[in-house]
Amino acid sequence: MNLEALLQDRLAPALEAVAGHPVDPAVRSSPHADFQSGAALALARELGRPPREIAAEVAAKTDLAGVAEIAVSGPGFLNLTVSDSLLTEALRRIAADDRLGVPPVAAPERVVIDYSGPNVAKEMHVGHLRSTIIGDALARMLEWLGHDVIRVNHLGDWGTPFGMLVEHLIDRGGAGDHSIGDLTAFYQAARVKFDTDDDFRTRARLRVVALQSGDPVSRELWRNLVAQSERYFLDVYARLGVTLGPDDFAGESGYQADLDGIVAELGEKELLAESDGALCAFPEGFTGRDGAALPLIVRKADGGYGYAATDLAALRHRIGRLGADRLLYVVGAPQRIHFEMVFAVARAAGWLPDGVTAEHIGFGSILGSDGKMLKTRAGDTIKLARLLDEAVTRASAPAVGIGAIKYADLSGDRRGDYVFDWDRMLASTGNTGPYLQYAHARVRSLFRKAGTGSGTVTVTEPAERDLALVLLGFEPAVTAAAERAEPHRLAVHLHELAAAFSVFWERCPVLRADGAVRASRLGLAALTARTLQTGMSLLGIEAPEEI
Repeated sequence: MNLEALLQDRLAPALEAVAGHPVDPAVRSSPHADFQSGAALALARELGRPPREIAAEVAAKTDLAGVAEIAVSGPGFLNLTVSDSLLTEALRRIAADDRLGVPPVAAPERVVIDYSGPNVAKEMHVGHLRSTIIGDALARMLEWLGHDVIRVNHLGDWGTPFGMLVEHLIDRGGAGDHSIGDLTAFYQAARVKFDTDDDFRTRARLRVVALQSGDPVSRELWRNLVAQSERYFLDVYARLGVTLGPDDFAGESGYQADLDGIVAELGEKELLAESDGALCAFPEGFTGRDGAALPLIVRKADGGYGYAATDLAALRHRIGRLGADRLLYVVGAPQRIHFEMVFAVARAAGWLPDGVTAEHIGFGSILGSDGKMLKTRAGDTIKLARLLDEAVTRASAPAVGIGAIKYADLSGDRRGDYVFDWDRMLASTGNTGPYLQYAHARVRSLFRKAGTGSGTVTVTEPAERDLALVLLGFEPAVTAAAERAEPHRLAVHLHELAAAFSVFWERCPVLRADGAVRASRLGLAALTARTLQTGMSLLGIEAPEEI
């Protein structure tokens, strides 16, 4: 039961009667009452009346019988205190529900989520962490709510670098069975040759042409690189506990056959113009610092295609062939303008029709203690596998170490940067992943000691009320996190739940209580454990039974 929505429904008719038009009740949880509405303050200027007077009239007109008590406070807030009987009824409902009171969505959508997206022939590094973790949490939440989720791992597996790598493999005898560790050094060696050896650079560029033309030798070596890289990526995903699988890989190479058609169709619709030899789209509303129209380069001056063409082809495929209703691109904040331009061009071309949404789910950077991009002491990019190794070593448990990394990423607004701090992330107190895991393990230990099951929940004590209110906030937290693509809304709620349970644990003895009180408190504890476990699962964090 969504108490916030219920109270809004009860307040809305009274507000409309006072204002003469529909008004958002703006009901929110509050430290001054169970819930609070500031709608009367917003109406004061419009109606030319004191906000307390408006609030009093709204309170008098609101029917809250059996639901809550209402009182005017401060400059004109409406404080709402939910009745114990309603809390008890609501708790019993969600306790009896396998989904904890969270119904599947009434109108499921097909949602395509583009996330992780590493480059073939390179090891994953810390820069891939946020896209992978955020994208996977969104996929889990949306899928649990009933949407048809298609995960897409848009691999960088095409272009000039592969001509360079394949040519270097041929120089080395053509063996394509290097391990991924060798391949990292192999890539660096090929890059040095490309940058310093004119003959090799020429051959590498010719190799790109051969590869793209379907030369059998070039294609076979390229496929080996891709297959080996995919096996490595899957190993990392398994360690990280994300749901990306082998069927989710969708390399840039898969769209190459569509690129000429992309250009032809954009040209026919007069959406392209030549600029310095390149074919560019100039969507309305995008300008550079000099005020000039900003170009989206679809085909380069040398006839090659860049990210814009591939992204347009991918978008058209996801809507036209996969039937997407909603597209989510979980890519770093610096790519915001690029994707907004891609969406604008696709909209103008008719590939992104009305009723289908495309969203760039941007995120900030992971910073070191110096406030700069997180790197090794030597200034190198941190490899993701080594970061996971260190997390497990420091935590002495894979579930705790990996959970700490994930929660640190998901607990803040994704748009902001965050500082990577091992001590803070692995702390068993505060707003951390281990704190949630310890809270869950504590409840499980309680039941091992109790020896008996839980009973019907009845709320009487203040700490029980506080815990009950947080438990009943699970549905709006999950819904808001999924709809707004903001996983921190669920993470913050779970921390509030763990904190409320800690207070309940201290103030409301469970095992020392008798009869119905003991059974009721065990019921609250059981519901807390279920909610923590479900919520952490939706974020991709394990909930160990013991720590």
